[in-house]
Amino acid sequence: MHDVYENTVRFAETDKQGIVFYGNYATYQDETFTAFMEVVGYPYEELKERGWDVHVVNLELSYRKPAEFREQLTNAMRASAIRDTSIEFDYECRNADGDLLVEGTVTHVTVDESGEPTRVPESFRDAIVEFQEEPPEPV
Repeated sequence: MHDVYENTVRFAETDKQGIVFYGNYATYQDETFTAFMEVVGYPYEELKERGWDVHVVNLELSYRKPAEFREQLTNAMRASAIRDTSIEFDYECRNADGDLLVEGTVTHVTVDESGEPTRVPESFRDAIVEFQEEPPEPV
């Protein structure tokens, strides 16, 4: 898994108990995905120019430990499986001490210009494999 996004918890992201509101981790995960795409050479703003896009179809997060205001967080991601029209990503969020706060998965489906599922482009598959130390499981 690669660290691809860092953030500091803002006051507005905390709840009455003073910890990060659980829904904000979905945003952190999405920011991590955006950073992952950029690192592998496929920034979001260029996908439509290439004739395809990605849509989230599933998100699962498990909360292990809370984060608080001003904590520095490190977010990591890796593609764990590439299927015909979808990619599953593993996600982790850790604090500055390296403690696991949240882990989960998110599945994206690749779609064509009309929004219909389409095969994950070979060049994107190759870019992911090149970036990761371990390739996604073949499916």
